[in-house]
Amino acid sequence: MRRIMVTGRGGQLGTALAEALPAQGFEALAVGQPDFDFDRPESVRGTFLHLAPDAVVNCAAWTAVDAAEDDEAGAFRANALGPALLAALCAKAGIPLVQISTDYVFAGDKPDPYTEEDAPNPLGAYGRTKLAGEWAALAGNQQTIVLRTAWVVSPVGKNFVRTMLAAGASRPELRVVADQVGNPTAAPDLADAIAAVLARIRQTGWRGEYRGIFHATGQGSISWHGFAEAIFAAARPHGGPSPVVHAISTAEYPTRARRPANSRLDGRKLREVFGVELPPWQQGLARVIDAIYAR
Repeated sequence: MRRIMVTGRGGQLGTALAEALPAQGFEALAVGQPDFDFDRPESVRGTFLHLAPDAVVNCAAWTAVDAAEDDEAGAFRANALGPALLAALCAKAGIPLVQISTDYVFAGDKPDPYTEEDAPNPLGAYGRTKLAGEWAALAGNQQTIVLRTAWVVSPVGKNFVRTMLAAGASRPELRVVADQVGNPTAAPDLADAIAAVLARIRQTGWRGEYRGIFHATGQGSISWHGFAEAIFAAARPHGGPSPVVHAISTAEYPTRARRPANSRLDGRKLREVFGVELPPWQQGLARVIDAIYAR
């Protein structure tokens, strides 16, 4: 295993994988729109056959959570039909597929962190389509690993860290939801974990216990409000903004789609099966902040 096709070129995780995979001795074959587009299945097949990868990591997805409420069919094409096609191609080639999924497959009403054995119950269109993508990827290819992650942040793209820094630079006071909790996950840390999983498969060959769903997030949890305060604290040594951050409830910040109140995911299975564990979210945040201010 050497050539890894990575979908979602230019996105948070796709960009991070372009750096993490070569560090493990892989060649990252990044693909994305317009030449690779789930709305044009022939472009997916053509790209796959041309590259002839040894494994695929599917980071491409419809991630606009609120917009998915108004165009669930579009989200379904990207988040379910796309993975189904990739799974069929991987099955025919006899290669592994790593399908990236989300905490939004859960309703968020459990008091404890969610395990892989908990029954999904998505609250909205985004979660429904991502769950369908999990099923399609697993049904279409025996060598499928579904990695659920949450609260992904990165030095690039649209994410909570970059949004907070931009807002804090223009406003002295911010209002951030305090009654939703989750595991912040740095895209570079997640990319390192995926590269380590692939390295394990390369070392051992495919094993039956590798198939299935795994949770992969930064260790530890916090609310969005607490995360915002941590972001500004981490940015302060770099000369970053220092606004006052007020805690508010979800009801005070209505959105088109409902969000899970509890997005915490239990990552023990990933550690037990692959020997892979992401670092604490605070380390991931520092890594992202340092990269932002080094740009």
